[in-house]
Amino acid sequence: MIEEIIKERILVLDGAMGTMIQRYKLEEFDFREGAFENHTKPLKGNNDLLSITRPEIIKEIHRQYFKAGADIIETNTFSGTWIAQADYDLEEAVYQINFQSAKIAKEVAAEFTDKPRFVAGSIGPTNRTASISPDVNDPGYRAISFDQLVDAYKQQVEALMDGGVDILLVETVFDTLNAKAALFAIDVVFDERQTKLPIMVSGTITDQSGRTLTGQTTEAFLISLSHIPLLSIGLNCALGANLMRPYLQILNEKSPFAVSAHPNAGLPNEFGKYDESPEFMAKQIKEFLDEGLVNIIGGCCGTTPDHIKAIADLVVNYKPRDYDYPV
Repeated sequence: MIEEIIKERILVLDGAMGTMIQRYKLEEFDFREGAFENHTKPLKGNNDLLSITRPEIIKEIHRQYFKAGADIIETNTFSGTWIAQADYDLEEAVYQINFQSAKIAKEVAAEFTDKPRFVAGSIGPTNRTASISPDVNDPGYRAISFDQLVDAYKQQVEALMDGGVDILLVETVFDTLNAKAALFAIDVVFDERQTKLPIMVSGTITDQSGRTLTGQTTEAFLISLSHIPLLSIGLNCALGANLMRPYLQILNEKSPFAVSAHPNAGLPNEFGKYDESPEFMAKQIKEFLDEGLVNIIGGCCGTTPDHIKAIADLVVNYKPRDYDYPV
């Protein structure tokens, strides 16, 4: 269904889960209650756990984004691999984290019947890179292998699909080799289950050099993944809308797929906060729409339901970017 809708209108993605969770001023017990009371390591800040311990909070955040006009919400699973959860000694909780996150997101989506609503399984980059050594004295060393990444992503994808997600979103890609491992794992699961879901990929340009952390240009990032039949490819995080625009122009020119963007609400200030108002961010995103750059638009760090509402109110006046890929 989404494959047809995306050619008819611009779809709106949700905003920042972490920004919204911060509003609740949660404490250690919020990340433990009902499941992890006896866990030996501190868990505060492991937001993915809240889908298990505070599901009502995560459901309310999803609900607010849908009310704001989002067509697609992301599951609360950005760190939902055993690689990321190893920092908390919670590798065994990975299936439950992903399954429960998908399940509650789908429950909220079912509450909204005015138009089709979709749940994207959020697959983050992990806290390891397959392309760069973390040891400057040993450039050949890698903290993670491709096979380990595939194993971690496969487990996550299986749980997200069991929970009922409509889309798989490989996001905030700073190392394309990590993304390739995620996409390989997705392909393996699809083959095993004899079923497929639409796949979105979103990279992150880390600064105004126009490159990912591992050194790829936007065009190189696109080319390196273009052999995979994607629903969309795009950019998120790191940059505000005004700084992201030149790189979206490259994707618009070169991409055979739909193009997505979910920028930050500007760059963080000296306190790590994001200052761009919904109105100011929407004004910048209007330039994307005027140029016909995107098919999917949303927000990343610092964005709230108010930002998404401002964007959703804006996109109804625009047609989606035209592209020919046979989704």
